[in-house]
Amino acid sequence: MRMHNPPHPGEILRTLCLEPLGLSVTEAAQALGVSRKTLSSLLNGRSGISPEMAIRLSVAFDTSPESWMRHQAQYDLWHAEQGRRRLKVRKLSAA
Repeated sequence: MRMHNPPHPGEILRTLCLEPLGLSVTEAAQALGVSRKTLSSLLNGRSGISPEMAIRLSVAFDTSPESWMRHQAQYDLWHAEQGRRRLKVRKLSAA
């Protein structure tokens, strides 16, 4: 079942991981081994979660990388679905 307009994974990361721990972007970036700019871009919805970032997040926050990738996939798919009608695709079927 697809979610209606799912939040960006960066929003999930901020509200469920960083804020409860009282972590700043700088502190979290250092712990994740990425630049502040990289993490800020993710938290502000300008970039998505890569498989490598999913692994970093899973280690840092004791979660599964698959859960982070599912959040990203749900977000991406919902946004792609919004443009479904603009796609020029025809159904294919066996004769």
